[in-house]
Amino acid sequence: MQDAVTSLIGVYDATGRYLDRDAIEQLNSYFATGAARLKAASTITANAASLVRQSGAQLFEELPDLIRPGGNAYTTRRFAACLRDMDYYLRYATYALVAGNSDVLDERVLQGLRDTYSSLGVATGSTVRGIQIMKAKVVELVGENGDWLTEPFDHMTRELGENNI
Repeated sequence: MQDAVTSLIGVYDATGRYLDRDAIEQLNSYFATGAARLKAASTITANAASLVRQSGAQLFEELPDLIRPGGNAYTTRRFAACLRDMDYYLRYATYALVAGNSDVLDERVLQGLRDTYSSLGVATGSTVRGIQIMKAKVVELVGENGDWLTEPFDHMTRELGENNI
């Protein structure tokens, strides 16, 4: 897993260049939000179970077919798996938030997830909606709405996006 600093340095190192003004500005921006990132991660961690529970409740209220016979969250086992997956997304979004880089999401969550969901017949549209709900709840809880806070969630929804909710 890389963070914003190692990713930026890697790009400049690969091209044999010194850090230029743009690179320094990117680093300053990352460090300027460092304390807020750590505070947000701490708040998310302390409230993770509640965030997942509330997000799941809202998702199933919005998309009740998910918990009806034939739905992807029908049966206790599938329902629990859905909430477990939401917890994974939240945890890895928190890692990416602190790192200021979405590589961890690509490496640990998104690679292979589309194939797994496809083979199981799980529509990703409802997954995307669940992630969007969690993002809104995190923004509300943390009390900030900067790109640094929402980008991990937006990255997952872009990568998993489809319109079959």
